[in-house]
Amino acid sequence: MTDAETKIKKFKVIPDVPKKLAGLYDIAYNIWLYWTPDAIKLFIRMDPDLWDKTRHNPVKMLGEISQERLNELAADEGYVVEVARIHENLKNYVEPRKNKKEKTPCIAYFSLEYGLSEALPIYSGGLGILAGDHIKSSSDIGLRLVGIGLLYQLGYFRQYLNQDGWQQDFYDINDFYNMPITEERHPDGQQVEIQLKLPGRPLYLKVWKLMVGRIRIYLLDSNIDKNSRADQKLTSQLYGGDREMRLQQEIILGIGGIKLLEHMGIPVDAFHMNEGHSSFAIFERAKTLMQKHALTLDEAMEVTGKTCVFTTHTPVPAGNDVFHPDLIRKYFQEYANEMGISIEEFLKTGRLQPQDSQENFSMPVLAIRHSSFVNGVSQLHGQVAQQMWKDLWDDVPHEHIPIRAITNGVHLASWLSFEMMELFRRYLGDNWQERQDQEELWQRIHNIPDPELWRVHAVRRRRLIYFIRERLKKQLIEKGASPLLINQSQEALDPETLTIGFARRFVAYKRGNLVFRDIKRLMKLIDDPLRQVQFIFAGKAHPQDHAGKEIIKHIIHSINNNYLLKRIVFIEDYDMNVARYMVQGADVWLNNPLRPHEASGTSGMKAAANGVLNLSVLDGWWNEAYDRNITNGWSIGSGEVYDDRNYQDEVESKAIYSIIENDIAPMFYDTGPDGLPREWIKMMKNAFVSIVSFFNTHRMIKEYNHRFYKEAGRNFITLSKDNFACTRELVQWKNHIKKHFYSIHIGDIHFNKTKVYKINESVDVFVDVFTGDLKPEDISVDIYYGNISPELRLTYTAIEHLKQITPLEGNKYRFSGRLPCKKTGNFGFKIRVTPYHPLIMDPYEMNMVMWK
Repeated sequence: MTDAETKIKKFKVIPDVPKKLAGLYDIAYNIWLYWTPDAIKLFIRMDPDLWDKTRHNPVKMLGEISQERLNELAADEGYVVEVARIHENLKNYVEPRKNKKEKTPCIAYFSLEYGLSEALPIYSGGLGILAGDHIKSSSDIGLRLVGIGLLYQLGYFRQYLNQDGWQQDFYDINDFYNMPITEERHPDGQQVEIQLKLPGRPLYLKVWKLMVGRIRIYLLDSNIDKNSRADQKLTSQLYGGDREMRLQQEIILGIGGIKLLEHMGIPVDAFHMNEGHSSFAIFERAKTLMQKHALTLDEAMEVTGKTCVFTTHTPVPAGNDVFHPDLIRKYFQEYANEMGISIEEFLKTGRLQPQDSQENFSMPVLAIRHSSFVNGVSQLHGQVAQQMWKDLWDDVPHEHIPIRAITNGVHLASWLSFEMMELFRRYLGDNWQERQDQEELWQRIHNIPDPELWRVHAVRRRRLIYFIRERLKKQLIEKGASPLLINQSQEALDPETLTIGFARRFVAYKRGNLVFRDIKRLMKLIDDPLRQVQFIFAGKAHPQDHAGKEIIKHIIHSINNNYLLKRIVFIEDYDMNVARYMVQGADVWLNNPLRPHEASGTSGMKAAANGVLNLSVLDGWWNEAYDRNITNGWSIGSGEVYDDRNYQDEVESKAIYSIIENDIAPMFYDTGPDGLPREWIKMMKNAFVSIVSFFNTHRMIKEYNHRFYKEAGRNFITLSKDNFACTRELVQWKNHIKKHFYSIHIGDIHFNKTKVYKINESVDVFVDVFTGDLKPEDISVDIYYGNISPELRLTYTAIEHLKQITPLEGNKYRFSGRLPCKKTGNFGFKIRVTPYHPLIMDPYEMNMVMWK
């Protein structure tokens, strides 16, 4: 640090908001504002141009608005009353919910990024947006949850395209004091600060608090004077820097996050890791338990695993962080010693093949191994994840891999247009948001008159087009374009034309330029004088993803070389604001990833909530949402996956052209004497009913709560009772099982092999098992049965537990039960033996199984 820098003395200036408007402070500093239309309108009413100029940042707006304007508003009795009303609504909202029948567990939610608002650019894409919606719905529902993340000085990059269409990356410096976050302080006014140990030095982290309705998110920041210049930059960029910086960021998130919770005295029952970035929290949680409760490492890891939830979001390798063993050794040699294990034992926890000393350390492997609750983010992705991580289990059938699925959703109030929210309020009822996951509620959509629904949709399309024109004009002016080209941009797109939107991260598997594969066919669509079509594209490629940048460049060249600007546009610097305009105003939402690379996807859900129809490959969420009867959207293909990528692109690009030309455009332009496309509106309503009631984060959060959070919370109560007596007993039992399980021998299997069974009869099955040094209650003996395929494999399998136990001679027991014949066909079965204990969460938890 230079002498000049050390002499800088810091102070803070805040606006002088009149006392009558003091409620604006609380509103501005709570993200609740962004899903409350009346609160947003308060700030638009103050100064609509300044609202846009500040990128919808209410805190910055309060700092920049003139004192004269504030005084004018304070003199406006109507405005003062409205501020008071909305402030009161906020206070009522954040008031803790009472009269709970049961105490809900407190969950710590870890995410490297949060997409909550364009005013808080600490997100890059789908993972962060999902995390933000997760927090918002948790607040709405009233879960006890606290978020942990990082606060980035530069955030995620912004984008502009040069004359050649090549993406250029630049960063804005985030001014934390003009953002809706506050420094976390102790009761005595001192800033909260935590300390980590990095190789050869301490790292100090400042703590910021972000309020999301009822929920607090704590954000860790290394950019403080106590740290070296290099360490101050550790939290400067999201997904920036080299592998070592990424490792240090993940140490801050995982280990720093646990230290923060301990420092703040927040009693957490369970932990949810949103992707593998925070997996080091597992070790720090265990280490804390060891220190506080004198547990052994095995005992501490047992408690940690039973209270950990891990959500994997992508089957794409780049989304799953791995680190070279030498880098792990550099940062965790001393840490492993403190935990009482060697660094080599530490490394084994993050390897698919623990004995392979050359294998990299995988964050998802660490998380999966030590989490009792693991899930993918759609039903299809759950199956893909089972296949992807199957090598973590020995001799376990693919469908039994203990990775489950909870399909993503979206926070409806954050993505609906004001007009659509008002329409829902009138026809679904004032409390529709509280009941949004009830399908019967959405049946009321059919009560909305067709003209009224279409009028709202047409308004949003017009607003989208006008917004796009303004963005185009701004882009061209910044590039120094000619006045002629700038004027032409104001004629781009038509507010009455069928509009197809495509907006997402540009990466190879998402195939953002697929529709440009046959330019003549595309031009035929957009030039049809009776059924014109227009396209809007938006999205960023990661700064280091040259293949993604090439896709954007190809789109720009295709537009420019074929003079398509009037019908196809690319909007730069995609963010949440652009996303809202697009999902609220397009007619069709296009999504054409390579199946099965799209884990879920949520942009199509946001579009569907606004009455936009989906045209998508059957991947991720759309594989579940599409009804197969073409009543709620369209599918590109039927889920086929070809070995030849070029052939796949050829087939599916042709399918897109064909569906638009023969199905979508004719339906859109088929209007009656009243000018309404009745069949299109009917499909919109079908989509509302069949999609929106399920693909929302209220349903998703309730599913996490009932399937994972509550059980994880109960586990902590059980395992921690009586100074962790159950934990100690369970670990002793597991050690005994590990030592003696393979002394078991499955003997004779008895059933009537010659009988032909009728449906609804049962097959009596008897299995003799020599239990060796184990008791019969230490094991579970089950029938694994299903249809026999032509390849002599069991399919459509199920499990039937053999409950009756009869002692035979010595350590031999007969396990018996009945196998139900619920349907006809050729069936077969195997016998499975696994360890059993009431606190085992899954039969394969110990990765020990015997078959016969």
